[in-house]
Amino acid sequence: MTRSKKAPLRKCVVTQEMIPKQQLIRVVRNKEGEVFVDESGKKNGRGAYISKSMEAIERAEKQEILNRHLKAKVDSDIYEQLKTIVKADK
Repeated sequence: MTRSKKAPLRKCVVTQEMIPKQQLIRVVRNKEGEVFVDESGKKNGRGAYISKSMEAIERAEKQEILNRHLKAKVDSDIYEQLKTIVKADK
C-alpha cells in the first residue's frame, strides 16, 4: 500500500493561512542582514512565506509585513521580484 506524501504546509505571513509550500514564495534574511527571494526554498536564514498572489504581495508591501517578520528593511526591488514571479506563474 503506497501512501501519498502529504505536501508540507507553511503559513503565509500576510493571509495567516496554512498553504502547501509549493504555492508560496519564500523570502529570506541571512546572517549578513541581506534580504532576498529564495526560489529554491532551501537557503539558510530566517524565512517568511508569502502567497503567490498580487493582493498578498501588495498588502505585505503596504503594511511592511515582511519587514516585521524578517526584522530587516525589505527593499522595493524585492517586492518587484515577487510580483514578477507571480506574473510568470499565471
